[in-house]
Amino acid sequence: MAVEVETRGGVAIGFNKEKKSDSTTPPIENTALLTIRLRSLCPAWVLTSTSITSVTFISFFISVFPNGACIMAAYMGTRGTVKEATDFNPEADAQKLKAAMKGIGTDESAIIAIIAHRSIAQRQQIKMVYKRDFGKDLDEDLKSELSGQFEKVVTGLLKTAPVYDAYELRNAIKGAGTDEACLLEILASRSNAEIKALTAAYSQEYGKVLEEDICGDTSGMFKRVLVSLLTAGRDECTTVDEALAKKDAKEMYDAGEARWGTDEDKFLTILCIRNRSHLLRVFQEYLRIAGRDIEDSIKREMSGNLEEIFLAIVRCVKSKPAFFAERLHKSMKGLGTTDSILIRVMVSRCEIDMLDIKTEFLKMYGKTLHSFIKGDTSGHYGKILLELCGPEK
Repeated sequence: MAVEVETRGGVAIGFNKEKKSDSTTPPIENTALLTIRLRSLCPAWVLTSTSITSVTFISFFISVFPNGACIMAAYMGTRGTVKEATDFNPEADAQKLKAAMKGIGTDESAIIAIIAHRSIAQRQQIKMVYKRDFGKDLDEDLKSELSGQFEKVVTGLLKTAPVYDAYELRNAIKGAGTDEACLLEILASRSNAEIKALTAAYSQEYGKVLEEDICGDTSGMFKRVLVSLLTAGRDECTTVDEALAKKDAKEMYDAGEARWGTDEDKFLTILCIRNRSHLLRVFQEYLRIAGRDIEDSIKREMSGNLEEIFLAIVRCVKSKPAFFAERLHKSMKGLGTTDSILIRVMVSRCEIDMLDIKTEFLKMYGKTLHSFIKGDTSGHYGKILLELCGPEK
């Protein structure tokens, strides 16, 4: 049974489960993910959390709302290099992708021309049409035709943002060893709504609880910081309590520089809970008290993964574009390329703030991100990354 959006005065207020199924209104698969995403997209909407089954939220949202793709694009941000394609025709795109994989060999250029130049919402529509017209999953067909790093970029772009984050986190903790850098990069940089969405997506995709999996693969204070971030409990208002900011700065100083050993609990409580505006004021006050930047103190007082995650939180508070510019530079500097970081950042940020990341990269390293990618990658892998990066100027 499908669902119908119930409106009142032109505003969606809930769902009517009694509408009979039809070909244009697919039902829903994940109520939690649906509720999180709709509330984050349209906070004014009041949703009824009814039992809704089948397909995914994104498919429902795009098919039910005429401007669903536009709303999704707005949610992703306005500072991306990948924009919504004008005169978008999902049927034509699906046909072109099928033709690109037909016969001997694959037309990778045709795949890049479509996948790298459509928004996430538009790619979901292409996937729906492809499955309808050919009875196969586009993701699986592309995975069987492509290989290596190029395949990882293409299939990554076909996922919605929460599902891609969940996929990366799953890969970071499954099997032997743990990719702590991936865990801290994602959890330190995502908003409360994004963390709730990726947590719901993880549960839906893998039938597991993300917090339990992370706790089983990490330990100590590093694990506690990750768990704190997973609660999505950060204050997201913009108010600054001047007295509390001074108190927080003093407590962090007393917990680190002013004593033998470090009371990491104080750092966790302040860095994982306070809002961004407040923390920026705390960092200013800390510099006045300690005579050094909070980052320098963290480097002096901590080590290993705990040092890295606290630094990531501080840097994201100061500037997410600068944080990701540093991640990209780290992935390409010296001999060899850390493709996992390069791919993850390019795929996850290309519709959000890649324009700002490029600006910060040039400011920080004196060279363009475009030139770094061009010099460090090759073939179709390099070509699609350059498309996501956008023009050099």
